[in-house]
Amino acid sequence: MSRAFVRVFPSADAIGEHVAERLLDRIERAGASARQFVLGCPTGRTPKPVYGAMARRLAEKSQDLSHLVLVMMDEYLVPAGKGFQYAAADKPWSCHHFARSEIANRLNQGLTPGRRLRDDSIWFPDPRDPAAYESKIGDAGGIDFFILASGASDGHVAFNPPGSARDSRTRIIQLSEDTRRDNLQTFPAFGTLAAVPGHGISVGIDTIASAKESVMIVWGSGKRLTLTRMKRAERYEPDWPATVIHECVVGEILADTDAAKPPDAR
Repeated sequence: MSRAFVRVFPSADAIGEHVAERLLDRIERAGASARQFVLGCPTGRTPKPVYGAMARRLAEKSQDLSHLVLVMMDEYLVPAGKGFQYAAADKPWSCHHFARSEIANRLNQGLTPGRRLRDDSIWFPDPRDPAAYESKIGDAGGIDFFILASGASDGHVAFNPPGSARDSRTRIIQLSEDTRRDNLQTFPAFGTLAAVPGHGISVGIDTIASAKESVMIVWGSGKRLTLTRMKRAERYEPDWPATVIHECVVGEILADTDAAKPPDAR
């Protein structure tokens, strides 16, 4: 483990092209070795340039994704009896909806059926048994590559809020107001802050740090503060969860020129 290196790109699209090339190469090599490739995925604005670039490349050059597994980071929860259940999958802000429309449908669009990402290869943690997600990931050989994103206002990663323990794993989390406000900005379809669910299920800090390779993507002026906080850190700092990138075995921070400006720059 060593402090994550920062690379700056001219735009979010340039970051997307860079990560897409790396991922598709690793996915192809895994297939040639007859093994799964397990990819940790966030939802929201930050990873969209990556998924878009992957889709464009796959449309130009077909590639087998039948051995690809997506480990989704989190999902919103709503009360159900004495516990919780997933938010409705048809809501445009739900992670299930995002995984289907923004990732699977786009990647599969130009592929023949036998080469597509399979529906049963998109995994979500189960609120009825969060610990089972860790076992499922372990049985698959661990996460090969994790795409990470950071909350703008409090540095949350997945739904891990400030104060999350370094050894935390998949669990149900009460979402902080800062996280909910960030998510309202990401998904205006919520309409109001009151409509953003108060709980979610999320992988933990240790789940993320255990990946074989990770990139933290930050782009846009709204991410200047979190990039500054990550650059100042040398290890995980619980008050800014995105600093988990420094705990990853192979970790890198990818920023665009706008995010790389000082927080008070115009």
